Amino acid sequence: MLCDVQSKEPDIKVSLTRVGVTNLKKLVKIKRDPTKRDVVLVPTFEVFVDLPSNQKGIHMSRSPEVIGEVIERILSEEEIYGVEDLSIEIVKRLFEKHEYANRAEVFLVSDDYIMEEKSPVTHKKSQEVCKIMARAYGVKEDGNLIMKKMVGAEVVGMTACPCAQDLLTQNAITELKNNGFNDEEIVKILDSVTIATHNQRGIGTIMVEVPDNYDIGISKIIDIIKSSMSGEVYELLKRTDEAYVVEYAHKNPKFVEDCAREMIKRVVDEFTELPGDAEVLIRQVNKESIHRHDAFAERFSTMEELRNELI
Repeated sequence: MLCDVQSKEPDIKVSLTRVGVTNLKKLVKIKRDPTKRDVVLVPTFEVFVDLPSNQKGIHMSRSPEVIGEVIERILSEEEIYGVEDLSIEIVKRLFEKHEYANRAEVFLVSDDYIMEEKSPVTHKKSQEVCKIMARAYGVKEDGNLIMKKMVGAEVVGMTACPCAQDLLTQNAITELKNNGFNDEEIVKILDSVTIATHNQRGIGTIMVEVPDNYDIGISKIIDIIKSSMSGEVYELLKRTDEAYVVEYAHKNPKFVEDCAREMIKRVVDEFTELPGDAEVLIRQVNKESIHRHDAFAERFSTMEELRNELI
């Protein structure tokens, strides 16, 4: 009979918060309503449980085994599942397989969520690739299992810097005055042209806690992120599209903080039925074009706190 080494006592009796596997890829098919085709993803999983101080190790093979079993079961059923539902099912099974655990967690990220997009002027079709993610965790408390799940997305967009644009506007006003234009003429000129500034590739992220029996469409989250930056980016652009995209972004300049605050407001306005204790993570990272560093803004809060601040 094989010895269960993992169940032995360790030499150093210290508990560990998270033990598990990372960088685990699986093929997943997400069922949607009959009018839409299923979504096929290849997400990367991170799966963890805690480990008590009196046990040498977790039964490591059980964690990827759980993911495979849950995916196979979901594929064989007709019920509609989202990535957050998949995550919560995995957490439930982790507790069954790791009976010594008091906490279990799963995080999945898929870089291959594909949507159809059209260029803004010529309406040329192409594919837009977004990153979607889900997180679920469970904790045993007083004999009860408390679980939470979150779903979210990460989207790339474009931002235009308001500060540099204001500096160039002031320079333009000075030059126009030096060339003999009066104030009325200067106003007309500035209203007729787009003032340059430096741009950033913005990366917006939203994660929202999803209560039971509540559906948060991932497309809504993606739309909120895209509309919270200076402008969108596209895979395919013809000349008129390119001019429109650049001009639109420069007429809508935003700091990294502006993007984060815009996402917060749109989340509060869109998800009015979410309970007050639902947690929300908002993050914006701007990849700077004239600096070696990046700009970052984030808010982690509950819906009630955000609603109260926006009153």
